Amino acid sequence: MAVQETRTLPAPFIEGLGKDYATELKGLYQKPIDTKMFQPGVAPQHQLQTDAASLAGTGLGGYAPYIAQAGQYSGPSGYSGFESPYQQEVINKTLEDYDRQAQVQQQGIMDQATRMNALGAGRTGVQLAEYQAGSDRNRALMDYQMRQQGFGQAQQGAQAAFGQQMNLAQTQPQLVGQQIGAMGQVGALQQAQQQATLDAQRESNRMAAYEPYERLGFLGSGITGIMGGYPGQYQWSAVPNPTPLQTALGVGATAGGIYGNIKGRVPYGQ
Repeated sequence: MAVQETRTLPAPFIEGLGKDYATELKGLYQKPIDTKMFQPGVAPQHQLQTDAASLAGTGLGGYAPYIAQAGQYSGPSGYSGFESPYQQEVINKTLEDYDRQAQVQQQGIMDQATRMNALGAGRTGVQLAEYQAGSDRNRALMDYQMRQQGFGQAQQGAQAAFGQQMNLAQTQPQLVGQQIGAMGQVGALQQAQQQATLDAQRESNRMAAYEPYERLGFLGSGITGIMGGYPGQYQWSAVPNPTPLQTALGVGATAGGIYGNIKGRVPYGQ
């Protein structure tokens, strides 16, 4: 019994594309991909960021000298540094002038007593003694007032300097904080730019590494589409020659059929 085999073969150019695709695919998957070229990475901190961190560790304590200086302006002797260097000279000159005026007034009392012929009288002596005592009191009071005025001015100067130093102590951390913030922001922008550059380079490396695979995938998809939509170009049929066994079986089957036909004609019962 002859067996007939029929095959629908693709067009020769499709078959060639399939062979090329299989060859390229085998060579591509056997070659490993160097993933180090596009592994994730983090951009290092910018110099401004490291400087800001260093400044935060040391610069924020810069208020301490101002606090120490302010401490020198407080306490019982804090005013001493603000006394006028000419204060004693002013006091001395003022008292000298007062003494001259006192002598003039004292001499006036004595002259008046002389004109009245009472210079040696007890009343004149009492008058001069009272004048001298009052003059001495006024002189001491003037000295005290000038010293008190200088002390008050020195205290005001010390208080003003104390307030200035405390303001500087409060302002210094604020200025340093602003500087740190500005440096950190600018440094972060620079780091972000570096990170964007690294990411772009990494993506470029990844695209370059996978480009052969994508290109081969496009080729495979195209071949599949062509094969699904392109009809078979020709058919091939083959009728193989019967083997000796097939021939023998065929002869036996023919003989059996003939025998059955003959036997079927024998009357029933004979």
